[in-house]
Amino acid sequence: MRIAFIGDMIGRPGRDMVKEYLKKIRDEYKIDFVIANYENASHGFGLTPKNATELFSYGIDVMSGGNHTWDKKEIIPLFETHEILRPHNYPEEVDGTGCKIYTVNGESLAVINLLGHYSMPYTDNVFRCAKSTVEDLKRVDDVKNIFIDFHAEATSEKRAMMKLLEGEVSAIIGTHTHVSTDDFQISKGTAYLTDIGLTGCRDNIIGMDSKVPLKQFLTGIKGHYDIPKKCKKILQIAIMDIEDGVCSNAYKLKIFCNGKIIKSDAWLEDN
Repeated sequence: MRIAFIGDMIGRPGRDMVKEYLKKIRDEYKIDFVIANYENASHGFGLTPKNATELFSYGIDVMSGGNHTWDKKEIIPLFETHEILRPHNYPEEVDGTGCKIYTVNGESLAVINLLGHYSMPYTDNVFRCAKSTVEDLKRVDDVKNIFIDFHAEATSEKRAMMKLLEGEVSAIIGTHTHVSTDDFQISKGTAYLTDIGLTGCRDNIIGMDSKVPLKQFLTGIKGHYDIPKKCKKILQIAIMDIEDGVCSNAYKLKIFCNGKIIKSDAWLEDN
């Protein structure tokens, strides 16, 4: 199967880039299944039902969340009606789930959404949650193909998750920082990228208008972050070939609003 992942979609600019390019990408690159992170999709904070319906109409199959999952309370009913995940390491009594199994080209694919600890809301231990969830998927559900969106601030946490599950899952891709990293790799059959980077405005500060963040850094006074009405936009998407639990090939596309595309291949670690 060939799957793809889009990281943090930031407001209208992010949704517009998905609208303009995703269906073309699905056709050109013969993608079977698309995962995307929604947590900044509605004006940078959370997800509304209207925007959820909009994004699914563009060709996304399932969406994952993060620390802004709960910013729009209207999301809660969507867990029952849409293919929407929340971080799996929230307690069991919290609405929704962070792990679902899908059938893609006759094979099972599990998608897991996890939330890190540093600078994040309180949750259960993410590493224990990840380990036990993967073990159950393999032993109980007989699922080999497993994709993880690890929404975390600390790069060390993301790398630790890679070492914990290396060779046990098909892919681990980080989200949250909105800044792409240059370490896309495949090791022991596991694709790994510390952070895929944002989809949205690329010429401000992590997708937001620069004025308020700059004032905060200069004075310590916080304000409401806004998304620019006009900006230079980017879509960042990772594409992975997975079979029998193993990722054999992976690459990332950076698609700019002027149509320019930069393709970066994941490197294969010597195992």
